[in-house]
Amino acid sequence: MPFVVGAASAANIAATPSRLKPFPHGRKAVLSPLPCETRGFTLVELLVVFAIMALVAGLVPMAYERMNQGAQYRDAVRTMFSELRSARATALAEGRETRFTVDLAQRRYGLADEPARSLPEPLQLRMTVADRDISPQGQASIRFLPSGGATGGSIEILRAPGSGTRLRVDWLSGRTTQEALLP
Repeated sequence: MPFVVGAASAANIAATPSRLKPFPHGRKAVLSPLPCETRGFTLVELLVVFAIMALVAGLVPMAYERMNQGAQYRDAVRTMFSELRSARATALAEGRETRFTVDLAQRRYGLADEPARSLPEPLQLRMTVADRDISPQGQASIRFLPSGGATGGSIEILRAPGSGTRLRVDWLSGRTTQEALLP
């Protein structure tokens, strides 16, 4: 049934009441393609949304970098701690001396009979061991003995702001403990 614009017949109004809107005077009906409540966005609203999106997009890489560095730090601490404990367990179980070695110059660490792991770039290492446990190549070792003891020492894993973790190996019991280092 065709619509007649300007003639407000009862049949046209009954056919599509949502599309026919009367004038404020109430005399004529006009065909409206959209309801009056539907509106678009203004240019100012769009610019505000784009500015917020640009700000968020600029902050995401910095947040990701910090999150990634934190994950690398936690992974390095967990790995060293677990390898120190594994070295003690191996020495006790197999009845032989086991070494945990750190090469400060090449930034590598691990058990002497396994492939060494690399330390992530933003982290720093400091190690305290007995003089006889430092090789001429600059590698420092903590030896775990079959009796359960160790030569003892500590490893400090430092983050960029100076905070970090110290892993201590007790010379008498060979147990490894972890403590926080504050800047």
